[in-house]
Amino acid sequence: MPYRKITTGVLAVVVLAAAAVFVLTRDREAGRTPVAEQSAQVATVRVERRDLSTTTSLPGRIGYGSARPLAGHTTATVTWLPPVGKTIKRGRQVFRADDAPVVLFYGGMPLYRPIATPLMSGRDVRIIADNLRALGYRVGRRPANTPAGESVLTPALTAAIKRWQRDLGRPVTGTVAVGDVEVQAGAVRVESLTVQPGVPAAAELMTVTSTRKVITVAAELGDAAKLTRGARVSVALPDDRTVRARVTAVGRDLTAGDGEAPKLTVSVVVDDPRSIARLDSAEVEVRFPGRTAKKILAVPIEALVALSEGGYAVQGPQGLVSVKTGMFAGGWVQVSGPGLTEDMTVVVAS
Repeated sequence: MPYRKITTGVLAVVVLAAAAVFVLTRDREAGRTPVAEQSAQVATVRVERRDLSTTTSLPGRIGYGSARPLAGHTTATVTWLPPVGKTIKRGRQVFRADDAPVVLFYGGMPLYRPIATPLMSGRDVRIIADNLRALGYRVGRRPANTPAGESVLTPALTAAIKRWQRDLGRPVTGTVAVGDVEVQAGAVRVESLTVQPGVPAAAELMTVTSTRKVITVAAELGDAAKLTRGARVSVALPDDRTVRARVTAVGRDLTAGDGEAPKLTVSVVVDDPRSIARLDSAEVEVRFPGRTAKKILAVPIEALVALSEGGYAVQGPQGLVSVKTGMFAGGWVQVSGPGLTEDMTVVVAS
């Protein structure tokens, strides 16, 4: 017979009999005879074939990532600074020096020389050409045989620089000095100001961050070692919503607080920025996936009955069935054993 007969006692006596239980009641004063009263029915569930996954939950914080300094590179006096929290995009002024705008360009390197000599070429010339093109100016074609990643200061590009300077209100020279623009990888958000108007512009002026909100998690080395860039995670928000997200970076520098184990910084970005649009700063819970067991038999943990001789069983239609437990996850437990089948009805503790 496939079911194991268990004659010894059950530790967790979840003796939820399927038959009706009768309780004798007497009311001597009223002179009534005993009557039978049927108890509530037993709670049952079916054994399911499903996937189970463990998760590691770590606290995180919504913010804009690490702040970095932004300095001016022009010999002039700062006459205006943006407010804290301001988002600055391509072509917009970062600050004003001698009351002239110093604007933001996107690129992978700072300007290190004036863009002034006709037909000069280089990656810095390419930064000027790409940004003016993105801002809607006609910069002409690059000459043939221009090295990849570079551009040439052609007459067409010089004319585009002059139009841009005229629109910006700067002197129309057709050349770009080192401090006329500040180059960053993308749009920036002003995190803090480090000076006030009236100081020399060739100094650190502010700190900036990315404009994209980032969830920062401090993970111990063992947890961080399981994560890779692009790994899928979920984030539990303060309003009880759960949103999908992905790991964008796993730091390499260990930091340790007082009495704490060294930790690595893990950066997480949500798939839909609108889901946290109203949260500039908040504590959240980030859930990282762990092990997964696919297409296994599972029951709610409440269906387990602990046996006096050790191990577990479940209460099936024909009695207790001994089971071997596997993964526990999300209130469910993986079970296996002779006589256990999918869709089999088992009793759960109520």
